[in-house]
Amino acid sequence: KFLDKILRPVFDDKCKDTTIIDGASLITELSKYNKKGLLKSTTLFCTFDICNLYTMLPQEETLDILMTFLHTHGYRKVKGISIDTIKKLASIILKDNVFAYGKKIYKQTTGGAMGSSLTLTLANIFMAKWQKNIVEEQTKTGEYYGRYIDDIFMTWNRSEEELIKLLDDLNTWHPNIKLDYKIGNSLPFLDVQLTNKNGILSTSVYHKPSAEPYVTPFISDHPRHVFSNIIKTSIERAIRYSSTFEAFNYERRYIKLMLLYNELFSYPSTFIENELHKYFSEYISKSPFLSLIDDEQKYFLLRKEILGQPTPRQTQVAMSAALADIDNDPLDDDERQQPDTYKIKSEKKSQTVTKHSLLILRMKNVSKHANEIYIEYTIMHLKIHQQCTQNKLSATATVVQHKMN
Repeated sequence: KFLDKILRPVFDDKCKDTTIIDGASLITELSKYNKKGLLKSTTLFCTFDICNLYTMLPQEETLDILMTFLHTHGYRKVKGISIDTIKKLASIILKDNVFAYGKKIYKQTTGGAMGSSLTLTLANIFMAKWQKNIVEEQTKTGEYYGRYIDDIFMTWNRSEEELIKLLDDLNTWHPNIKLDYKIGNSLPFLDVQLTNKNGILSTSVYHKPSAEPYVTPFISDHPRHVFSNIIKTSIERAIRYSSTFEAFNYERRYIKLMLLYNELFSYPSTFIENELHKYFSEYISKSPFLSLIDDEQKYFLLRKEILGQPTPRQTQVAMSAALADIDNDPLDDDERQQPDTYKIKSEKKSQTVTKHSLLILRMKNVSKHANEIYIEYTIMHLKIHQQCTQNKLSATATVVQHKMN
């Protein structure tokens, strides 16, 4: 988490133009695309996802791409830690993942640990490098390209055959990166359904067919504001995503039915109505909620106001990006223009406890947090070494006993 905390703001800042934060941010970007007159009746939508991205990351190449990424964007240090030290720490987290199965200990040789926050950031930085050429091509033709981790959305105004050829080529760019794609004029992406209706962008909430319509039970031991926030979040998403009054009313009914008929844990009808009144009264204080349901004009005024506000996730990412250049050591312009002077060295050292002890001694000028990580890693290495030794002794003893018998 320490490394992710200092690296993610850099990614959030430097790659924001091609990053999809959530469904609302995608709708905003496609609305801009539409206003430019680029959305035609023949415009195709394409989505594709990278198969098993986290577990297929090439470890050494990912570390090299991390170093190139930091140097390209002008960093000598990030939060007082040199980028060479960052590479060593990232290498420990990425490469030294072990698990026991049966009576054997295995080490992960490709990809990173699932659930690790740093693996997510490294995967994002790796994909930023992988997508560079296609982003440049989409930018030249005025088309949209956006990525949410391993899910990608793009627009296309040439023939479908050309698009399929491009996607097939993308599958050959890297041996570890394979993608599955869908092409059409109406496609789901994340939790939003996007449709091109003869050159008009239409959006609505998308529910996966396999998803069960369950929410936190009302009788559960949670603070009351948790239930209020579930209703508020659901209705606000409906407003943001529903480009038509009809789509909003459909989703509003879906939300109410989901809350009312949640088996034995349904929400009281009066509680739902009170929370809806409370939410809408913040925007339409002089009008009752029921008038909103029947008034399309008021709905669009309300939607315009809400779309002008960032989502909580968008605010979180913006705050993260704002920290990217605080307490960092940027490169001079001359150094940034001469990337060849920076060489990424892959150090091959013996896997011994002595090596890790020497590394700790060399860390005396590095921040306390980084030093603590090395110390914890050394202890972990000793424990693994001890476990392996015990396993070998146990196996040897078993063989000897078997021969004696």
